[in-house]
Amino acid sequence: MKLQLDSPTGQNVFTGYGSGYVQVNGQRYECSLVVTPARIIQDWPASRFEHLAASHFEFLLALKPEIVLLGTGAKLRFPPPALSRCLTAAHVGLEVMDTNAACRTYNILAAEGRNVATAILLG
Repeated sequence: MKLQLDSPTGQNVFTGYGSGYVQVNGQRYECSLVVTPARIIQDWPASRFEHLAASHFEFLLALKPEIVLLGTGAKLRFPPPALSRCLTAAHVGLEVMDTNAACRTYNILAAEGRNVATAILLG
């Protein structure tokens, strides 16, 4: 699905998504990544939901977001709360959703000027 959203501020936006990929600013990505309004991080070490660890959430916390969106692929899956405890302790919100919903929600929050980090699992 293509998303038609322009970003007059030059920030990153999801412009499409589908089975096994997302597009950010028109560029296709087929690996897990983290997107913030200012950065695209392709080397996020979490490649599959089953491999999520506390260190992956600590990585996200280091980006200093006010909210983290976790896109878990085609279906919604919740990680064990112990993995994201660092976010809770730092009062950073975590919303878990399927990848398509994470892309759409990110675009809305980024357009509102929110400091959001979206972690997308594509593996």
